[in-house]
Amino acid sequence: MAKLKLDLHDIYNRGYQIDAELNRIVQEAIDRKIELVEIIPGKGSGQLKKKVLRFLNQGHVKSLYQRIEKDDKNFGRIFIHFKF
Repeated sequence: MAKLKLDLHDIYNRGYQIDAELNRIVQEAIDRKIELVEIIPGKGSGQLKKKVLRFLNQGHVKSLYQRIEKDDKNFGRIFIHFKF
């Protein structure tokens, strides 16, 4: 199974760029029919992970994917599952 990966470590303090990258990776997954996207907000204070989850819970974004999975073993990782 193909997977896309987005590491947000380098842009953690640039909100506008984070949203743009999240939009880009979701759209790329849809365009290429990739079933799994791994997003790495990192562990840190948890604020970036919360921002990512808020982005993914917006109605227009939420309708694009099947489910979100938070990694139980690695707090700094989120998976988005798509169904095609």
